[in-house]
Amino acid sequence: MEKITASDILELSSSAVPSIVQGIVDHQQLMASGGIETPLRICHFMAQLAHESAHFRTTREFASGNAYEGRKDLGNVQPGDGQRYRGRGLIQTTGRANYREARDDIRKIVPEAPDFEQQPMALEQFPWALLSAVSYWRRRNINRFADRDDIRAVTRAVNGGFNGFEDRERYLRKAKAIWLAESTPTARNPTLRPGDCNDAVVDLQNELVEAGYRL
Repeated sequence: MEKITASDILELSSSAVPSIVQGIVDHQQLMASGGIETPLRICHFMAQLAHESAHFRTTREFASGNAYEGRKDLGNVQPGDGQRYRGRGLIQTTGRANYREARDDIRKIVPEAPDFEQQPMALEQFPWALLSAVSYWRRRNINRFADRDDIRAVTRAVNGGFNGFEDRERYLRKAKAIWLAESTPTARNPTLRPGDCNDAVVDLQNELVEAGYRL
């Protein structure tokens, strides 16, 4: 796995707060439990975290959570659940049901993890703030979208829509400049070999023709 340093995170977001920077650096090995080990997966994961955590400035949603009160789709069935289970962690786990899912999955990685349904504020602290994001990522198999460098699919899986899409794109470009070598093949920048016959070959042929080459 590509090592993540404090300077890397600060290059991605200069407004990142020290506690979050150090929390990620100290516990980055836990990303492997979600299969987030290749440079491209790391780029997509870190780009999404940067946006979701308000540029690595918080592990708790700024809003009060009152908007989630009574949201049965989030498992908020008790009075006060909206505020109690507001967004926490680096991917903003929200709602009683999601806190419960995070607990059950994280305990497969760290058996002694807290009961986040009973101790929701624990998700604001490391390593749980990072592990909750890893858990969310792996439970939704977001790596399959990262592997094909599909930021729209990654964003939809994380956000449920495309809120902040331009910011997520900006962070992905910055993340690639940090962790992805220019020569690393991706779905958008594949390595072509003799005998290949695909859309990437056609695109290259068209570009060569437009440049004046005879094929």
